[in-house]
Amino acid sequence: MVAVSRHCTRIEVIASVKEQLDIIISDLQASMGRHTPKSANANESETGASTPAYAIIGTGMMGREHIRAILQLKQARIVGIFDEDAGSVNRAIREFTQSGHEAPAVYTELDDLTNDDRVDAILICTPNFTHRQVFDAVKHTEKPIFLEKPMATTLEDAIYLAEASLSYPSSILLGMQYRYKSQYQLALSAINNGDVGSVKMISLCEYRPAFLPKVKEWNKFAIYSGGTLVEKCCHYFDLMNRIAASLPAHVFASGGRAVNFKDFSYEGQASDIDDHALVIVEYENGVRGQFTLNMFSEELYEGLTVSGDRGTLRAEEQASFKPGRGSSSKITVEVPGHTAYDGFDCTFPSAIESGGHYGSTLFEHVRFAKRVQGQQSDGASCAEGLWAIITAWMAQESIRTNTVVDVRETLARLGLDPFGEGLIPEINQRPTSDETNPS
Repeated sequence: MVAVSRHCTRIEVIASVKEQLDIIISDLQASMGRHTPKSANANESETGASTPAYAIIGTGMMGREHIRAILQLKQARIVGIFDEDAGSVNRAIREFTQSGHEAPAVYTELDDLTNDDRVDAILICTPNFTHRQVFDAVKHTEKPIFLEKPMATTLEDAIYLAEASLSYPSSILLGMQYRYKSQYQLALSAINNGDVGSVKMISLCEYRPAFLPKVKEWNKFAIYSGGTLVEKCCHYFDLMNRIAASLPAHVFASGGRAVNFKDFSYEGQASDIDDHALVIVEYENGVRGQFTLNMFSEELYEGLTVSGDRGTLRAEEQASFKPGRGSSSKITVEVPGHTAYDGFDCTFPSAIESGGHYGSTLFEHVRFAKRVQGQQSDGASCAEGLWAIITAWMAQESIRTNTVVDVRETLARLGLDPFGEGLIPEINQRPTSDETNPS
């Protein structure tokens, strides 16, 4: 009888995990296929007043991913694009024509975009180092803004943008889409539900190929990207901060350049971007986290392990940048009686997986569309983006100085105060049952 009872409990939990995934998928599918015209210039009578019009600044690799996601979701129309690089503009136009959509307006000046009365919301998808400048150029419109990650390349600019968001009359949503990957949506839900109990340890890793080509190769230089841990890994520190539900207290990291771009230069400037790192973070509530990055792997592997006083959760993804190779996701919750004890395949259907970053970009845009229409959503805030950058920046500082970095002490030494009202995410202020400083 005991064995049967235990088996039945596991079946109930497994159904719950499957039901969660089914709801996530069905909710997204219900958001897709709403009427939107093939023409970007359609009038309100054709579209309905509720169909928002977007303008996109920056049509490089990420800008075009957002174009594809918006066209796939059909929750909004794109009325105009702007980019100073003609090649990026031409590649963006092909995204429309190849999918049977009429090409939008191409603005020759940023003022033309901000003066376009059709535009309801603005997406900033330019290189990292331009984000503050572009925000300042469009903020007078007071329209909702989607801002790609990382929100800035320096602590000063990140704090500036986070503070500006507090008084900005419309929503600003950050492009932190990794939290919407299938395995992470389910993991965050399980952790919030207390499935593993009080969180004690967090481990994240990413093994992947090198940085991809970009316009003018800006991502090969720390001055333009913010550094590898800021540029690439703010996603993971965003996840780590959310799971720890606290602020980072101390950071120690080791990393550098082992394989990639060691002999690379662009217009006479030598690349200085790191390709690997090991990072340890101690949080103010006693939770400890670690992150491993390897950017000279052939294929892509991501892993999250969270251990609490009830058990351990693992969320994994295997994927490839090579054509024709699919991805797979899995979540395991090693808690007696849990459905996912032996692992649960949570890979999204191919129609969603193809939507950018293994489907996560689609979920991100559902949240942005809600914000544009005046609804609430759990999209990433500027405060969350700020603390992801702070954590990553402290790791890079630790690599540079080969020391353990005290976060509050370092911020005070730099004359920076990201602790004001509204600058600390609500989730990072939650007390825990073991709220003690790390020893």
